[in-house]
Amino acid sequence: MSVYINRLSAFLPGEPVTNDTIEAVLGQVDGLPSRAKRIVLKNNGILKRYYAIDRETGHLTHTNAQLAATAVRGLVQANDGFDLADIQCLCCGTTSPDLLFPGHALMVVGELGLPPVEAVSTAGICISGMTAMKFAFMNVATGMSANAVSVGSELSSSFMRAAFFNPTAIPDTDVARRPNLAFDTDFLRWMLSDGAGAALLTDAPNPSGISLRVDWIDHLSYAGELATCMYGGGIKAEDGRVTGWREVEKIAAADKKCLMAVKQDIRQLDENIVATMQRTLAACIRKHGLITDAVDWFLPHYSSAYFRSKFYDGMAAIGFEIPEDRWFTNLADTGNTGCASIYIILEALFTSGRLSPGQRLLCFIPESGRFSHCFMHLTVV
Repeated sequence: MSVYINRLSAFLPGEPVTNDTIEAVLGQVDGLPSRAKRIVLKNNGILKRYYAIDRETGHLTHTNAQLAATAVRGLVQANDGFDLADIQCLCCGTTSPDLLFPGHALMVVGELGLPPVEAVSTAGICISGMTAMKFAFMNVATGMSANAVSVGSELSSSFMRAAFFNPTAIPDTDVARRPNLAFDTDFLRWMLSDGAGAALLTDAPNPSGISLRVDWIDHLSYAGELATCMYGGGIKAEDGRVTGWREVEKIAAADKKCLMAVKQDIRQLDENIVATMQRTLAACIRKHGLITDAVDWFLPHYSSAYFRSKFYDGMAAIGFEIPEDRWFTNLADTGNTGCASIYIILEALFTSGRLSPGQRLLCFIPESGRFSHCFMHLTVV
């Protein structure tokens, strides 16, 4: 059974935050300006992003569930017969839910005040928004429901505020020579931001206007081969083992202050992010007979412009070079919103007037948590 994305919605909270005002919103670590910020912002290519933070009080303006719920409400259009109560399946992915339990999707259902509905929560980092979409896609494709809504949402600012961080000890000279060194913790402060996106999937295309037929969604994890790279709520030892928050008594006092901060293993990132992407893309090429000439739009979610050329070169190296005039991203204007990013990218292209029936879209979503990659193929109808 064919499945169609008929509507997309994006929500970015508050007013845009420019590069020169980030620390005013997030706060300075130990009252000192970041030594890495300038280099990181130069490399990541982000000009503005959004935080669910009240600039006067520093308090959060939304919960993660409220961000997601707002995106879902954006799917309802006036006088077209579709209402929130018509949702048959709600699938929600996020990196950091508001609570350990109940599940994130249940909290979103509560915010929306929906009648009894199938609700599914997916966990992960950037891939969690796509595992939510894949469940929604499969639910409709198998006839289990006539429609499903999938959501990706992130409230990254909640753990990017100054209280979660120790001072960074990376010298400016080292950061300038090797921008990756700034990724460990401080990099992510200047990268991650808040937002949510939602998609309505149904078993029939829109009666007027365009829809996106979901042809396939494939994702692979290399966690069986590779150690943890990006993580939060724990401390990583030199041997690669991670001690999580459940065993806080085993964590040194000096590390406890940044226990909940998001961290990244730079060496692993450099060694594996492109290589694992190549392996996943090669598997999709073999499985689906992909050729570059049959891709009209390439929609990559990369965390930083620093990686754009690396992914381009990595794809070209396996014979899958897509000219950059067919790439579509809005990273510079919306920031890196994690699992919500691909929804926000798709919504921007879907409403741009640049799509026409017959065009084919290839979406790419990488995740460095323990190295997973997702590709999704869509056809405009």
